[in-house]
Amino acid sequence: MAHLSGDDKRRYVAEMFARISPRYDLMNSLMTGGMHHRWKRVTADLTGRNAVGPALDVATGTGDLAFALADCSNVTEVVGVDLLPEMLSIANRRRAAGSNYAQTVHFVQGDALRLPFPDDSFVGATAGFSLRNMPDVPSAIREMARVVAPGGRVTTLELTPMPPGIASSMGRFYFHRVVPLMGQLVAGERTAYTYLPDSVDYFLTADGLADVFRQAGLIDVGYRRLGFGGVALHFGDRAA
Repeated sequence: MAHLSGDDKRRYVAEMFARISPRYDLMNSLMTGGMHHRWKRVTADLTGRNAVGPALDVATGTGDLAFALADCSNVTEVVGVDLLPEMLSIANRRRAAGSNYAQTVHFVQGDALRLPFPDDSFVGATAGFSLRNMPDVPSAIREMARVVAPGGRVTTLELTPMPPGIASSMGRFYFHRVVPLMGQLVAGERTAYTYLPDSVDYFLTADGLADVFRQAGLIDVGYRRLGFGGVALHFGDRAA
C-alpha cells in the first residue's frame, strides 16, 4: 500500500494511524531504541534558535515534537496541527498531564496541505516522521513555508532511503523484517508496520527532498543524516 497516492493514500493513512494511535508512542520508542526523542529535541532546537515567537508542528501526532519546541527558550507558544482526532486526543491528554505545557501548547485539527493559519504566522515550522504519509509532499512544504515569517525556519525529520552499503542492508533487514513482527506482537498491527518501512522505499532521497525545499522558495537549505544514515533532518529558511 506504500505506492498509493492522492485521496486513496490520504484515506488509507488516516485509517491506519487511527488504528495504531493507542500504541503509537510505545512503538516509536521500541523501533528507535528511544532515539526518536533525541532527534526531535535536535530538530526543535534547530527550528527555534533563529527568532523569538510562536512555532508550528505539522502532523503533530501525539505531540512529541510540539512539546520539544515548547522547551526551546526562544519559542513563546506552540501550535500542533493534525488531521486525526484520535492522535489529538492523546496529545491533549499529554498536554494536560504536563503542567509546563498548559499555557504554551495548543492542538488543533487541520490538514497539512491546507493549513488553517494566515501567512507569516510563525517563526518556525516542523514536521516529524510525517512527510512520507502525505499525498503531496511539495504542497506540504509550500504550506509550511507560507505560514513561516521571513527569517523563520522550516525543518522536517524523516526516514530516508540510505546509500547502498552494509548499513543500508542491515537497516532494510531491521525495518522490513523485525519492525512488522514487532508491530504484530506489540500493537496487533503487522499490516501498518509493514506499510511504514515500505513507504521509505517510495520516498524522496535526502537530496531530492532538499530540492523540494528550494522549489518552495526556501534558502540556505541543507540536511543532516541521523540514526546511522536512515533518518534525515532537513532545514531551510524564509528569505528575510
